[in-house]
Amino acid sequence: MLIAFNKPFNVLCQFTDRSEPPRRTLAEFGLPPRVYAAGRLDYDSEGLLLLTDDGALANRLTDPRHKQPKTYWVQVEGAPTDEQLDRLRRGVALNDGPTRPARVEPLEPAPTLWPRDPPVRFRKSVPDAWLSMTITEGRNRQVRRMTAAVGLPTLRLVRVAMGDARLGELAPGAWRAL
Repeated sequence: MLIAFNKPFNVLCQFTDRSEPPRRTLAEFGLPPRVYAAGRLDYDSEGLLLLTDDGALANRLTDPRHKQPKTYWVQVEGAPTDEQLDRLRRGVALNDGPTRPARVEPLEPAPTLWPRDPPVRFRKSVPDAWLSMTITEGRNRQVRRMTAAVGLPTLRLVRVAMGDARLGELAPGAWRAL
């Protein structure tokens, strides 16, 4: 079984949380029993999360040797220059080593997405922009670290595709079998 789930902002990619106070988890969304996340999506990120009851499939989807592409729509602070975009396309040096090159394109017009709660901060004096960014790695907070390294801090991060799976019109908190 393979499930596509639109993970809302500030939800953990697990079914339990021992924090005090507890944070929101996958347990509240009526997912089928005995499925687990194939990979992770940060607590403060949104969008496509794949869940499965098949360990071999989860490994194929997440193991870096398989280089599954993951596509994100990234709202960044600032107006990206050609130089900043080229740096992301070539790969960025991070504290845990250089990243693989990314596919990066400006998203114009900005994508139409569901409202986020709480909303992304808005500053009249600082422009923002949306990028479509595809990576084939899955390091901890990689997209956020890459954009920050080129001077474009991430404001909002939404995964829209993983391998052949697409988020499509799935509403936040909703899921469908693939």
